[in-house]
Amino acid sequence: MEYTATIEEENKEIANRYKDLLKGTYQTLSGEDKKLIRKAFEIAVEAHSEQRRKTGEPYIFHPIAVAKIVAYEIGLGATSIAAALLHDVVEDTHYTIDDIERLFGETVARIVSGLTKISITLKKEQNFSIQAENFRKMLLTLHDDVRVILIKIADRLHNMQTMDAMPSHKQVKISSETLYIYAPLAHRLGLYNIKTELEDLGLKYTEPEVYNDILLKITESKEEQEKYIDSFTGTLKKALDKENFEYEIKGRFKSIFSIRRKMLKQNVLFDEVYDKFAIRIIYKPLSKDEKFDAWKIYSIVTDFFKPNPARLRDWISQPKTTGYEALHITVIGPESKWVEVQVRSQRMDEIAEKGYAAHFKYKQGSIEENGLEGWLNKLKETLETQNINAVDFVEDFKLNLYAKEIYVFTPKGDLKSLPKGASALDFAFAVHTDVGLKCRGAKVNGKLVPLSHELNSGDQVDVLTTANNKPNVRWLDFVITARARAKIKSALKAEEKSIAEEGKAILSRKLRHLKINYDEKIIHEIAAYFNLKTSFDLFYRMGNGAIDNTQLKEFISQRSSIISFLKNPFKKNQAKEITNKEEVTHKHDSLVFGKEEEKLDYTLAQCCSPIAGDAVFGFITVNEGIKVHKNNCPNAISLQSNYAYRIINAKWIDSTKQEFSVILHLNGVDNKGIVNNITKIISSNMGVFINSINISGDAGYFDGKLALTVKNKTQLSHLIKKLKNVEGVTKVERVNTL
Repeated sequence: MEYTATIEEENKEIANRYKDLLKGTYQTLSGEDKKLIRKAFEIAVEAHSEQRRKTGEPYIFHPIAVAKIVAYEIGLGATSIAAALLHDVVEDTHYTIDDIERLFGETVARIVSGLTKISITLKKEQNFSIQAENFRKMLLTLHDDVRVILIKIADRLHNMQTMDAMPSHKQVKISSETLYIYAPLAHRLGLYNIKTELEDLGLKYTEPEVYNDILLKITESKEEQEKYIDSFTGTLKKALDKENFEYEIKGRFKSIFSIRRKMLKQNVLFDEVYDKFAIRIIYKPLSKDEKFDAWKIYSIVTDFFKPNPARLRDWISQPKTTGYEALHITVIGPESKWVEVQVRSQRMDEIAEKGYAAHFKYKQGSIEENGLEGWLNKLKETLETQNINAVDFVEDFKLNLYAKEIYVFTPKGDLKSLPKGASALDFAFAVHTDVGLKCRGAKVNGKLVPLSHELNSGDQVDVLTTANNKPNVRWLDFVITARARAKIKSALKAEEKSIAEEGKAILSRKLRHLKINYDEKIIHEIAAYFNLKTSFDLFYRMGNGAIDNTQLKEFISQRSSIISFLKNPFKKNQAKEITNKEEVTHKHDSLVFGKEEEKLDYTLAQCCSPIAGDAVFGFITVNEGIKVHKNNCPNAISLQSNYAYRIINAKWIDSTKQEFSVILHLNGVDNKGIVNNITKIISSNMGVFINSINISGDAGYFDGKLALTVKNKTQLSHLIKKLKNVEGVTKVERVNTL
C-alpha cells in the first residue's frame, strides 16, 4: 500500500511513536536516561529529516522501531536505546563518530561505530565473500561490546518486518543472510522470540509457497488446537490451584520455520507433525528454592499425564550456555496426542524472553563458567584468529551457534559444556589450546580411546599429552567446535608456511643448478604445469617432497612444448568453435540468465539436481563457470548469503528439447502385480524412460527407487500423481540419490 500523509500528520505520528517507545521499557529509566534518549531522538530526527524509506515513510520511523525492539523485546537500557536511535546517523548523514562522541560520550559513540556498516574494497584476486567479511567484522565486536550485536539483530528484525516494498532478489538475499547468521546469533544470545520471528520471515521470502501453505494450515487448525489446549490445561489448573501456586499457562504453536524443518527432517506432511504446539507453565516461586517448585509442578503434570522419560530435558539443574533454564516434559495428553510442557519460573521466563539483558539483571556473585558471559569470554580467542579466510571463519563460528549441548567432567570433577557430537580432542581444546595441540590420546571413564571418540553427557575425560606432538590435517575430520577447528587450522598454517619457505629455497637452488633464471614468470609456468593455483602451493610441495628432481626435470624438458601449447591460437579457435557449437544445442535452449535473459554455458549442481520447471538460480563459481541450483537447495541459503554478488537470476524458457534424470522413492503395501502396475504407468507416459528400477519387499511392505528420464517438472508432477493412485502405493517422492 502506498504511503500518503501530510507533514503535520507525519510529525504527529513521529511524536506518538517516540512516546510509545518510552512507555513500556523493560528497565526503569531515570531522569538522566530520558534526557539522553530525548537528545538522541532529536539528533536522529534532524539528521534523517530529508530521507525516506522504500515504502515512502519518513526514515526516522526505522530508528524508532529498532529502539523499541531494543527496549521492549531485548530489554536493554538507555545507552542502547540512544545508540539504536542513532545507529544509521553516521552512515547516512553528515554526522561523524567524533560528533557522536562529543554529544553523547565514548560508550554511545563506540556502539554506534560498531553498528556503522563497513564498506570493503577487495582486490580482484581475493576470492572470499564480501558479506562473509562483513560478518567477520561484526562478530569480532562480540567480545568488545555485545550490545553492538544485539542492536544489529534488532535492526535486522525491523528490516525483515518491513521488506515487502523491496524487489524480490533483494528480499531473497537479505532473508538468506538472516537465516544464515542473524537467526542463529539471536538463538545463541537467548533471544528466542526474535530468533523465531527472524526464521519465519526468512522462510516467507526464500520459500513463499511453503510458508503460505503452512500458515494457512495453522490458521485453519488453530480453533481446534485451542480447544485441545483448553481441555489439557483445565485438569492442571485445578491441581496447581490446590497447591496455592501463582501461575500463568500459555499455549503456543511451534513456529512455521520449525514445523517446516521437522517436515523435512522426518520426511512427513504437516498433519503428521505431532507436536505442533507446546504448553508453558510460568510460576511464581512459593519458596526461595525455584528448583524445588519446578519439580513439584513436574510431579503434578506427570500425576495426570504419562511422561516420555526419553524426552525429559532438565535445564534447571544445568542451564544452557545461553542462560536458558526450564524443565521440558513430553507427555501423552487427551486423544493420545504428545504434548510438550515447559515449566519455568517468572525469572527463567524473563531470561528466555529477553536473553542477555535479563541474564545480567538477575546474575549475582561470580560469573558462572557455563553462563552467557563465560561463552562470550571463551569466544575471544576463536574470534581473534585472523589467518583463515572470511567464509571459513563464519562457518567455524556458526558451528557453535545452534549446537545442542552435552556436559562432561574433568578428572577433578569440574563440568565442561560441549556441543553434542564433540570428540575427545574437542574437549582437550576446551581445557586449553596447548593441551589440544599437544594431545596424543584420552581416557574416557578410565578407558583409553582414540582422539576421534564421541563424548556423551556424564563422561569423565582425562587428556594425555606429549611435548613433541603436532596437530595434523586429519584432526579436522572429527573436531566440531569452532575453537578447536580455528586452533588446528592456525597451527597447520604456521607449519605449512615454514615448509613453504624451505621449499622456496630448495626450488631456487635447483633452478640455479639447471641454469634457469629464478623469476616470477618461471614460477607461474611450473605451478601451471603441476596444476597448482598459487606459488605458495608450489613451494609447499617442494618443501614436503611431493615434487621431486625427476618431475622438475620433466617440466624443463617439456617447457618449450608447454609454452607452445599455451600460446597456440589453433587451440583458442578450436575452443571457440566448440562453444559456438554448444550454444545451439538443446542444453542452452531452455535456461536463460540475468535481466537480459542471455543464453550462457552452465552445469546443473549435483547437490540438488534441478530439472526444467524447477525454480532455480545461477551461481558463478571460481573455476567451473555457472552452476545452476534449485531455490530450495540445501546450499542455497549459504550461497545467497555469503556470495550474493555471484548470484545470477535464471529462468526456464523452453524445456521441450531437454531431458533430465530424476530419482523417485516409493513405498507401500506389497500387492500382487504392483511392480507391473508401476512400470505400466511409466511406460504409458510419452517421453519418460526408466534408467533403473530397484524395489524390494519384506513382510507385506515394499520399498524402492526408480531412476527415470523426464522432459520437465510438469511431466514429472503428472507422473507422481498417477503413481500415487496405484493401489498399495502410500508414498512417492523425488530424492537426490539412489
